Amino acid sequence: MCCVYNSKNYIVSQLPYIDQIIKEDMKVGRIYNFSAGPAMLPVEVLKEAADEMLDYRGTGMSVMEMSHRSKAYETIIQDAEKDLRELMNIPDNYKVLFLQGGASQQFAMIPMNLMKNKVADYIITGQWAKKAYQEAKIYGTANAIASSADKTFSYIPDCSDLPISENADYVYICENNTIYGTKYKTLPNTKGKTLVADVSSCFLSEPVDVTKYGVIYGGVQKNIGPAGVVIVIIRKDLITEDTLPQTPTMLKYKIHDDDNSLYNTPPAYGIYICGKVFKWIKNMGGLEAMKAHNERKAKLLYDFLDQSNMFKGTVEKKDRSLMNVPFVTGDEELDAKFVKEAKAAGFVNLKGHRSVGGMRASIYNAMPLEGVEKLVEFMRKFEEANTK
Repeated sequence: MCCVYNSKNYIVSQLPYIDQIIKEDMKVGRIYNFSAGPAMLPVEVLKEAADEMLDYRGTGMSVMEMSHRSKAYETIIQDAEKDLRELMNIPDNYKVLFLQGGASQQFAMIPMNLMKNKVADYIITGQWAKKAYQEAKIYGTANAIASSADKTFSYIPDCSDLPISENADYVYICENNTIYGTKYKTLPNTKGKTLVADVSSCFLSEPVDVTKYGVIYGGVQKNIGPAGVVIVIIRKDLITEDTLPQTPTMLKYKIHDDDNSLYNTPPAYGIYICGKVFKWIKNMGGLEAMKAHNERKAKLLYDFLDQSNMFKGTVEKKDRSLMNVPFVTGDEELDAKFVKEAKAAGFVNLKGHRSVGGMRASIYNAMPLEGVEKLVEFMRKFEEANTK
């Protein structure tokens, strides 16, 4: 496999290679899983993990059975961090923490650790940003400084000149909204305040400039690994002893930083799988190659939705996510029929989130182009068969 990329042309030339690798890996009787999370993982990664299940590299045991204090596991978690740093070009003044509790635990952990002035500003672009905002209100003053709730979170509000609070400790966003299918294409102007971003559903889907964030975090179960791990990338100056008085020991960033994510038993097997996915992405050409791969898939699906007389996307074009594509027919009974027939045809987990209905196709890194091609073909035939 090719392990590096060095030009735009190279990345484009690698797309057939990436598509072919993922396509070949799918030839093991697997279905096309469009789940928003937990989501499909690269078959190559799953095969490697299966090969090592009973005996990890001569240790005579599975990683599931291995002490997190062992030399073998120390190498696993250190290699995982090293590969993630290389993929994201994470500067030395940022720490990488492998934690538990998912993204939802960060809703409390962030204000507990960062609310020095007990003030924070939140931009509400969906259910998860709203939940984080509501959680923060328990610990201090949380201000909703912008929202797209007026149009069912179908767009990203203008964040070029926000009413940032003078004493705000941070500005919080959910960068890609899994339920509603929106994505920030330009980060908010925080006017010098620390930016905190939940990137759970766009993690490692494209390059990011880590230096633009104070904290960038995400649950891994959408694009990186199995449920149970959350990765926090945090600038060192934000890790201090000065947390809110009621902060439990396990919710202090400094505790986990001091022990290199090994303060207590970590989600060891989940981190092991994450490490394999990091290597897989590197082998595929890195984040530039992943972005190009994901753009091809998303364009194929969005182009069909834009010309269809039956299916319609629900997001403003300028704010569309590469990862999560919600759509509807406008008829709930027809939506239900589509989901049922799609499942029978091998396209699963296309039902939209229970709070919005309709359909949603999540097309993370491991989804092959062929999966989207076949989905579009099925949608076209469904439309023909159900148009009077």
